[in-house]
Amino acid sequence: MVRDLRVVPVGDPLRFLAELRLALANDGAALLPVPDEPGAISSRGDMGPVPRNVAVVIETSGSTGRPKRVMISTDALLASAAASGVHLGGDGQWLLALPAHYIAGVQVLVRSIAAGTEPVLLPPGHFDPAVFAEHAGRLTEPLRFTSLVPVQLARLLDAAPTDPALLAVLRRFTGILVGGQAVSAELIGRADALGVRVVRTYGSSETAGGCVYDGVPIGNAVVRTVDGQLEISGSMLAEGYLADEDLTGERFVEHDGVRWYRTGDLGAVAADGTVSVTGRADNVIISGGEKVSLDAVELRVRALPGLGEACVVRAADAVWGEVPVVVVAVAPPGAAVPGLEAVRSAVAAGLGPAARPARIVTVPALPLLASGKPDRRALQALVRAARPGSGQAPALD
Repeated sequence: MVRDLRVVPVGDPLRFLAELRLALANDGAALLPVPDEPGAISSRGDMGPVPRNVAVVIETSGSTGRPKRVMISTDALLASAAASGVHLGGDGQWLLALPAHYIAGVQVLVRSIAAGTEPVLLPPGHFDPAVFAEHAGRLTEPLRFTSLVPVQLARLLDAAPTDPALLAVLRRFTGILVGGQAVSAELIGRADALGVRVVRTYGSSETAGGCVYDGVPIGNAVVRTVDGQLEISGSMLAEGYLADEDLTGERFVEHDGVRWYRTGDLGAVAADGTVSVTGRADNVIISGGEKVSLDAVELRVRALPGLGEACVVRAADAVWGEVPVVVVAVAPPGAAVPGLEAVRSAVAAGLGPAARPARIVTVPALPLLASGKPDRRALQALVRAARPGSGQAPALD
């Protein structure tokens, strides 16, 4: 049994919400949400049919590799929404602040449909704390939630201390889910100090969104490690990848009658079931003969004052093979940002000498994907374009 798949621009989230209701009710076509931009539909051609139980297909961002199209069933989406509601203490009302063509945005709408509440939709475009506060003020239910990426949370926390209205709105949220990438301890500490409840989430399109909250698997999600890599089972798993049986067979495996998703993430599961993620298995370099996780280096760097949004990428080196390079946006006047030697010392103290960044590259602005995640491929291009010894990189056209 199959159903048609329809490509849907999400420039009008209210219209997409109505279409999503029908897709979840198994009425009509499954949906592949895409950005509302010229050629968004024609560039994808004929997607062909999908299995009957699939409601949504999500294109991954492709921030570190080629994009994939993840097929997610109605049951998986609703199982994820139900698990989230139970863990958060109720369904409540949601503010959509992320693009609706990413799984985190889709799940805000799915949770709203499951809860029977009307979401408040942030207008597209540049993320503005004042606009966020104005729309968050329209939430009326006792339990209020939103889902953000770290850069959005950072901008809200930057503005809140001098904006009492924004701070009051942030404190009114029952929970602010933050995921999509690693969240620094410094950012969480700032939120705690302001009385803002942040919930760190871990998951992906392949798990219908976040399935681990603050290190704890939700619903019937189970996380284990195999050769240091995290694997996840549970009713929220996707069906696989559209038109890519080889990748589906590689990433979704069955052991003893249980289906597992191989995340590609390195991590550990403690005796009490708490999950910790140390980075991507494919984001490791060999520097001077030693393995170095660039994600682990990035976490250390982001814990330093003024470097909360810094990124760490790889660069070729004639002596060491590959080395970590820190990329930061130009600091505002008067900002105290540690120099290279201070950064190298802090990283070496926690991760060893091989993990020390070779240099810091300053760019006019960090390139971001529509989801708010750093665009890793653009960052690599900026590092390659940096003039040797200058530490400066031009803006990408």
